[in-house]
This record gives sequence, structure tokens and C-alpha cells, in this order.
Amino acid sequence: MNLKFYILLLIASTGFAQTKQLETSIDTTKNKIGAQFTLTLKAKVSGTSKVIFPNAKNFGSLEVIESYPIDTVKEDSRYELIKKYGLTQFDSGKYIIPRIPVLIDRNPVFSDSIKVEVFNVKVDTLKQKMYDIKPIIQVKKPMGDWWKYLLGLLLLIGLGYLVYFFWKKYRKVPEKTIVYNSPIEKATSLLQLLEKKELLQKGEVKEYYSELTDITRDYIEEAIEVPAKESTTSELIVALRTASNKKKMKLSRETLEGLEKVLKQADLVKFAKSKPLDFEIEEDRRKIESTIAVLDKSIPVVVDETSKKWELQQQEIKLKKEKRKQRFTIASVCVGILAFIITYTITAYGFDYVKNGFTGHSTKELLKGEWIKSDYGNPSVSIETPKVLKRLDTKKAVPKDAMALIKDMQMFGYGSLIERFNIIVSTIQFKKETEIDLTQSLNGTIQTLESQGCQDILAKQEEFSTDKGIKGIKGYGTLTFQKHRMYYEILLFSQSGGLQQIMVMHKEGDENAQKISERMLNSVELQITN
Repeated sequence: MNLKFYILLLIASTGFAQTKQLETSIDTTKNKIGAQFTLTLKAKVSGTSKVIFPNAKNFGSLEVIESYPIDTVKEDSRYELIKKYGLTQFDSGKYIIPRIPVLIDRNPVFSDSIKVEVFNVKVDTLKQKMYDIKPIIQVKKPMGDWWKYLLGLLLLIGLGYLVYFFWKKYRKVPEKTIVYNSPIEKATSLLQLLEKKELLQKGEVKEYYSELTDITRDYIEEAIEVPAKESTTSELIVALRTASNKKKMKLSRETLEGLEKVLKQADLVKFAKSKPLDFEIEEDRRKIESTIAVLDKSIPVVVDETSKKWELQQQEIKLKKEKRKQRFTIASVCVGILAFIITYTITAYGFDYVKNGFTGHSTKELLKGEWIKSDYGNPSVSIETPKVLKRLDTKKAVPKDAMALIKDMQMFGYGSLIERFNIIVSTIQFKKETEIDLTQSLNGTIQTLESQGCQDILAKQEEFSTDKGIKGIKGYGTLTFQKHRMYYEILLFSQSGGLQQIMVMHKEGDENAQKISERMLNSVELQITN
């Protein structure tokens, strides 16, 4: 007796001897198409036994649509494990549920085989009301995904506007830098602005005197080069007297005493909370105006370093302002140019080209560009393409043992899978006369695509013939590569022991790429070999 048959017979006999451990039942042996059969397996074991029920997708010709959890029933010192399966079949006929192995303490115990019948649903055409065939309904073309991108763009613009609105509302607006031609012009302008603030009318006397004395001290420091801001009132008067002697300024005693009196009055207001009368405040303002005017007239008109320094400072302020304005203008021009480039690119190359980051192949540009018709390989394949196909190195792509059978192999291509647009034309001649199964060759090509990382490949096949009557097959379908769904079309021809293949792959849903593929495959012609 054959050893393998003997082992199988031994396992079967062991299962038969232990059938008492496993009971088999089914809720019904006859059912309609698609209805559920409930298969029940009951295993009676001890508390220490380990039971493993099968987890299969099919039991014979019946599909497992539901695997129910195991129920446990205790009977004295033994346990009854109940496992149920939901089975179905979508074709009418008689079927057998085969013996199902259940492992009890690592030993296979088989269930009983059960014969079931699946029958069609009977339709009584006499009682059932008949209706005419409904006319063809025109299906509206789907909108596509363009509205999603438009909505995203509008949301982006709205978000940008919102950010700009809040930035403009809460930003600290820098005070406009006013350029003055001379210290006296600056002091006069600031005194006029002080009156426009109407601090006295608001009762802010302290702030009024602070600004009044600050204007005066700034003028003295800029015009006469005396450290007025850092000096006390007494120190400032002493420094003014010294500077007037050095620079030969004609200052009267009354001018300096009047200035000293106003500065001391301001000190009392700021630090002693003194409140002068209105006419005193008015008199102090006039004294400051007249003092600044007298000081300016007493300064000798000499183009000295002070004047040069002042002019340089004003020029520097002007230069910074011009540079800021220039940077803003350049930025605005750059944004405008960028918007023009993006708009032009979308119009010329298509939105997908921009969406992919200005990389890859613009199918819109390829479709509208100048096409080239050329012959490739041996026997030659004549095909019209949007770009010239480049010769590819086949030595690295084919194993050495396979190359031993090949007389000549040539391959040409454009693009790649990574770029989501690929054209391949290849021709193979074998050393010996070989009968080629094109369907098997198509399956081999699909397996090659799987080895390159393609997944979820859906394949269909149909016959194909060129205008000259050369027959072949066409394989087409979809696949996933690097999370991108792609569409492919493959033409295969066999002549005199040789194989000719044309393959086009592109992103699914790309209408321009689909038009390219149709134009290319319709232009295919082959060299007829004897």
C-alpha cells in the first residue's frame, strides 16, 4: 500500500473513531439562492482539552459569510463547545459541505459531510405583472473634483483676509517719521502740534509742561550741542552760558532768566503738583517760543559739523524711507509675477501639472505639441508619440539565463511610473521558433508590474487588430502605485516566434492622457514578417 495513502487512511480512521467527540448539524438542507445555511459543530471535551475550530473563507463550494463566537456549556466535568458558521451560495445546484477538521488536543477530528441544495426563486409570469423596457436615461456627467480645489482656494483666500484683518486691527502702527530741514523748523512744528492736542482743555497740565520743556531741550541739544536732556534746569542754564561764550552767541541776560523761570515752573508742575493759572501758562508758552527764536537767531551762520551731522541724519531717514518703499514695490511685483506664472501654467499645462508641484509631464502640453511617427525595434513597431522614445538598457533588466534564449531584444520608453506617465515599446526575437501564448505573456507583464510595487491590479482582456489586419490582444485596467490610482493599456503581438509589446500608463481620470493613449494605440502598425 502506498505510504502517503496509508497515512491519509490512518488520519481518516482516527477521525472516524473520534466522531463521538464532534457532532455536526445544519438548520436546513434546502435554501434559496443567497440565503444562509447555519452549520453547527459541537465538540464535547474535558476541561483540560484545547480545541481549535477552522477559520476558513469557504467550505467546499459554499462561502463562509459569518463565523459566530464559540458558546460554552458545562456538563458535569466536561464541556460542550458550540461553533456556528453562516454559509451561502449564489448559484443554484446541489453541493456537499465537506468534512471539516477540528483540532482537539492537536489531533484532527472531522465533522460529517452534509449534502445541501440551492434552488432558484420561482417567478410566476402569469401572476407577475409585466412592464415595458424603460427607455435609456441620460446620466449627467459628474462634476469632477475641480470644485473641491476651488473651495480650498476660496477658503485659503478667506483665511488670508481674516489674518490680514486682525493683523491690521491689532498691529502697532509706527508713527510716521517727519523729516525736518532744521532744528528750528522741528521745534516750531512740534509746538504747533502741541497746541492742537488741546491738553490744557482736557486738564492735563502736567503733560502739557512735559512736552513743552521736552521740545525746548531737544532744540537746544540739536542746535547748540548742549546735553539738555540729561541736565537739570540749573545745569542747563550754566551750559547755555558757557556755549554762548564759546560760539560767540549774543544772548541777553533776560532771555536766559526767562528760560530758567519757565523750566523751573515746569519742574514745580511735574514734581510738586503745582497748578499755574491760565494766563501764566499762556505766558510760559510765549516765552518758550520767543526764547527758541532768539536762540536760533543768535547762532552764527557757519557750515560746521553740527549742520553736516543734521543733514546726514535727515538724509539717512529719507534713504531708509525710500528703501522701505522700494522693498514693498519689489515684493508687490514679485507676487504679481508669481500669480501670472501660475495662471499661465494652469492655462498652458493644465491644473494637474501645477498641483503636482510643477513636476512630471504636462499631458496637456504633450497632447497639443508636435507629434512624431517613428519605427522602433525589430520587427519594427511603427507608432505616433508626443515625444521621441529613448532606447533603454535591457541587459540589466533581463536575467542571464533568460537572455540565453533571446536572439534580439530592444526596448524604448518615455517617462516612468514615478512620474505617473509612462510609454514602453519593446520587441523580442527568440533564437528558436517558439509558439507564444499572448495571454500568458500579458499575465507575465502584470506580474512584473506587481514586482515593481504596483498593487490592486484590475485586468481585462480583449482582441485587437491593426489596420493591416495583424491580430493581437489588448490588456487594460487600473492599478495603484505609491497611493496613486493609474490606468494602463497593453498591446501584445506575436510574429515568427517574436513578441511585440506597447504599453501606456497614466494617472486615472486624466482626460488629456487618455486622448494621448487613444491616438498612440490607433496609430500602431507592425512590420509584417515572413
